[in-house]
Amino acid sequence: MARYPLPHEEIAAILKSGIVIPAHPLALTRERKLDEARQRALTRYYIAAGAGGLAIGVHTTQFGIHDPRVGLYEPVLELAAETIEECEMKAGRQIVRIAGICGPTKQAVAEADLAVDRGYHAGLLSLSDLKEATIGELITHCRKVAEIIPLFGFYLQPATGGRVLNFDFWRQFVEIENVVAIKIAPFNRYYTLDAIRAVAEAGRNDSIALYTGNDDNIVNDLLTTFSFKSNMKSCKLRIVGGLLGQWSIWTKRAVELLEKIHNMVDSEEPIPKEMLTLGAEITDANGAVFDVAHNFVGCIPGIHEVLRRQGLLEGRWCLDPNEDLSSGQIKEIDRIYAAYPHLNDDDFVAEHLDTWMGR
Repeated sequence: MARYPLPHEEIAAILKSGIVIPAHPLALTRERKLDEARQRALTRYYIAAGAGGLAIGVHTTQFGIHDPRVGLYEPVLELAAETIEECEMKAGRQIVRIAGICGPTKQAVAEADLAVDRGYHAGLLSLSDLKEATIGELITHCRKVAEIIPLFGFYLQPATGGRVLNFDFWRQFVEIENVVAIKIAPFNRYYTLDAIRAVAEAGRNDSIALYTGNDDNIVNDLLTTFSFKSNMKSCKLRIVGGLLGQWSIWTKRAVELLEKIHNMVDSEEPIPKEMLTLGAEITDANGAVFDVAHNFVGCIPGIHEVLRRQGLLEGRWCLDPNEDLSSGQIKEIDRIYAAYPHLNDDDFVAEHLDTWMGR
């Protein structure tokens, strides 16, 4: 019988408490080579902003780094781990390290081995490359990876490469002993409920932390109490934090937002209607950055453009030379910058950028 490595108690507790986990972008030079100085600066920025964890090698990092011909998966994971360790020493706190894991089973297992070797605590398991697999085949794949590393489940929206994962999949997935968390990011209310209900019906609500990846519904996800009945028993669950591409920009504000929401939830007072307005503003901003108008084609360049304006990136270059902002997207980013200045943390970045760059 397979034995599954359990997450460290401290890591599990941090995840259950609810933290900001930015999906870490990839800093490239004009020649599309890894820009180590700016990659480190990004990591330092997120931790200085108060992020409780980082996800490396995920969609926002560009799935292309998992291609052996690109050869960036190992160096990017290694660079992040080194920088996180440096920051932990200065900050005096533990940072949760999540490694993106992709590909068919052989590749995914190899990536899990590498992540464990580099000190990562859990693997965010993408099933994008198994679009034709049956539920049984998917669960077998997940269990093979879980034998190596604790799992952070991942419901990625189909528009950016994911596949529909129904309730039956999630109900079986949450039976894997070392599933520590789930990132729910289908950008769909019905699909979101499928994953949450599976956790409730399995009785895993005390051991699996729920994280929003729904960049289009961040505030509502975090404010909502989800209630289900199973075997005549009532079960209430909350999404406690976020692992988000949207939180790879303006991270200081994201940390402040999550703290504010946690305080509201703990107080059990009525939710101020202003929070619904703020949620709509964040969704509008996300629509511009993620390029919803063109079905997310300019999502990663949009993130890069914001970081470029702040000076954290030199340019918005992606691994694919043809990947850039969509027509009209720059005007949309200009619009949301002007409309919602309270959402950005440009002043915070400007104050500390030289330090993060090691100047």
